[in-house]
Amino acid sequence: MLARQIAKKYSHESCAIVALNDGGVVVGAQIAVQLHAVLTLLVSADIDLPQEPAALASITPSGTWAYNQQYTQGEISELASEFRGFVEQEKLTRMHELNAHLGVSNTIKSNLLTDRTVILVADGLETGTLLDLAYEFLKPIKLKRTVVATPLATVPAVDRMHVMADDLFCLSVVGDYMETDHYYDRKDVPDHETVVKVIEQLIQKWK
Repeated sequence: MLARQIAKKYSHESCAIVALNDGGVVVGAQIAVQLHAVLTLLVSADIDLPQEPAALASITPSGTWAYNQQYTQGEISELASEFRGFVEQEKLTRMHELNAHLGVSNTIKSNLLTDRTVILVADGLETGTLLDLAYEFLKPIKLKRTVVATPLATVPAVDRMHVMADDLFCLSVVGDYMETDHYYDRKDVPDHETVVKVIEQLIQKWK
């Protein structure tokens, strides 16, 4: 359904799909087929704090990172100050783990995004953190426009879409958001290793 809506508007443009998580690869694949577009994955990891219910921030292998906007600016400042040393160490640890896991591969290539309409895709968005992370990552890249697409999202996530994107597609806005898998009949997202391998193969074909 999402792919059909997007294809009606962007089928004649040069597009690139950037999945924001593994589930986004599954959803993004359907959009990529409709648009005959490249499909990539922005890999990231959460930075968690002791005894805090939600991650403070997320980070990519290259060090791009964004705070979780579920926290207020005051809370972010307080936590970042209180746990400064811990956060810096966690950033280095998460980057090391991501790069060690990916090895010499890279699941997103800037040259495949330049001068294209980039469509950011997730299987569900509870917060705007992944969108903020993608925004920071894409800042240095010359894009035609940025589009966000997801089957479901919360009101705060949709608010972030309106702020950062030129266009958005969301099939359902969810009030009391449960975990994303709850909204799908089949929990058939492949494991992360399989997703990365598939993306690598697709990118090799587009080079």
